[in-house]
Amino acid sequence: MDLTELDAVGGFFALRTDPSGGKGAPLARLYAGETAPLTSRIDTVAARLGTAERRVAASVAHLGLAARLWSIALGSAALHGEIPDLDPARLHWAPERSAPDDLWLTGSGSLSATAVTLREAVQYGHLVPLADALRQDSPVSRQLLWGNAGSALAGAVRMLADWARRGGRTAVGERAAVGERAAALAAELLSHPDLAGTVRGPAMRRSTCCLYYRVPGGGLCGDCVFDRPPRRTAQ
Repeated sequence: MDLTELDAVGGFFALRTDPSGGKGAPLARLYAGETAPLTSRIDTVAARLGTAERRVAASVAHLGLAARLWSIALGSAALHGEIPDLDPARLHWAPERSAPDDLWLTGSGSLSATAVTLREAVQYGHLVPLADALRQDSPVSRQLLWGNAGSALAGAVRMLADWARRGGRTAVGERAAVGERAAALAAELLSHPDLAGTVRGPAMRRSTCCLYYRVPGGGLCGDCVFDRPPRRTAQ
């Protein structure tokens, strides 16, 4: 599979096939209980955001990784009709780095681009064990984490549609087809009980909050459930 075009959509869609000097380990180790890299990532996010609320940093860190996973899979499916085999034993994560240098895939192999395949590869293969690992570090509700997952998937759909409208491919019909395929796959994925209701309406506005408003100086995300920042309470 040619991953060059994925890179052109944006950094969240890029997937490297070599470590390029970066450190890291297969995500399978994290899911098996080696959670030190995730703890380190949450520490880094907390420091960058200037927040003392660990659950806020944990939510933002989770949202970023969920967005990377959905973007790679959905982008590949919409553009190429197949997805890379994102086996956690082959997908390496460098928590000290940001997109697109945080993830790289070893080996080769692809899977058919169906909603069932994407759900197995991303939702079950990564998001479920990632939520379990993150909740060992921080008291973040599963509802919030599934809200992050739904928001990340909706964000990937929007970015693919924007890329197609900007002329990502020469043929007008093919550009439109990319957006249509992404939207159709996302609709199937969002029908799963864990993801159902996490985003709503044509704008795919989320139904839970990622807590970013609690960051010092933070506001609301573009798809936030709130119209204005809630009144903050002490933790």
